[in-house]
Amino acid sequence: MNSKLRILAAILPAVLLLDVITKRWALNVLGGGRRMEILDGLVPLTLAFNRGAAFGISIGNDPRWFFIPVTILAMALLAVLFVQSESGDRVKVVSISLILSGALGNLVDRVRWDRGVVDFIGPIDLGFMDWPIFNVADSAITCGAVLLGISFWREEQRAREAEAADEPGSAEAEPGLPPRSEETSRTTETTPGG
Repeated sequence: MNSKLRILAAILPAVLLLDVITKRWALNVLGGGRRMEILDGLVPLTLAFNRGAAFGISIGNDPRWFFIPVTILAMALLAVLFVQSESGDRVKVVSISLILSGALGNLVDRVRWDRGVVDFIGPIDLGFMDWPIFNVADSAITCGAVLLGISFWREEQRAREAEAADEPGSAEAEPGLPPRSEETSRTTETTPGG
């Protein structure tokens, strides 16, 4: 098994299992409008069902028949990106693994019932707004998306550096020495008396 598959095999079941267990716990403990708080009240736990997109954005009366195929398509595109990624690019491999795991976790909810995705962490008061209620799968998707953005940014930086190195005349002079022209590089030094 190559290193990419080992990373995926470690992340996917861990995220999926944690997501399923915490959602089941939320359904059992937070049902009926009950609410808990953790971290000295900083993070409330409130059961909610999200039938829409991220942040509760609603799309029609029964949006799951929109989100199920869209999620499957997104997962297929991520799988292609995963296959094309280099084994050495661990940031990209981890990020794709996290996004795939989170997407699968939320897809399970959409397939199993029409109530929507089970969310239970939040809303968190940020001072200027309330961060919407989310779940473990959402956290994996968000962390993976940030890491994927960093990976793409690093790729772009490396491509720019490679382009700059390939351009003619891009070689810089050694520190402290003036740049050498082609003409001066052809002349040879003579030693006194030689």
